[in-house]
Amino acid sequence: MTSSPTTPGPEADGLARFNALPEAEAAAVLHELCASSAWGSALLARRPFVSAEDLLAASDAAMAGLTTADLEEAMAGHPPIGRPKPGDPASSREQRGMAGASDELRAEMLELNLAYQDRFGHVFLICATGLTGEQMRDAVKTRIGNSPEQERDIVRTELGKINRIRLTRLLEEGTA
Repeated sequence: MTSSPTTPGPEADGLARFNALPEAEAAAVLHELCASSAWGSALLARRPFVSAEDLLAASDAAMAGLTTADLEEAMAGHPPIGRPKPGDPASSREQRGMAGASDELRAEMLELNLAYQDRFGHVFLICATGLTGEQMRDAVKTRIGNSPEQERDIVRTELGKINRIRLTRLLEEGTA
């Protein structure tokens, strides 16, 4: 694998910057994107990446290999829907669909988030980018009836989507 990207442009520049980071800095960047240390370590082990596609494929492979404990660690880094972390532009941007939600919808989401957390032991995780508050509400209503095993598979898929979006933004804009 070479350290030079195969595609020109801002994404390639971002990939070159990421590949060139000292390991500790790259680990910190990855931890900001996803709180799973196993996911971050798997990506670090594959550097340097030849292309953005290789980075995303490595992310997908790392996600597929996460244990239940690794998924729990990753989910611990995500705030509940409707309550993004203060000062965290990624959470605010991703949950934008709740920004203009009515007081009634916010109250309903709080109640549903708490019921979901009681049932599964972790926050409701969804790739919220581009979803409305109503779509997020409907998703939690549907998913709360899942078995823990079904929900773990869905969470893995949703987390993978979030990580792909964040990695792409990192390469294109230099931020998650």
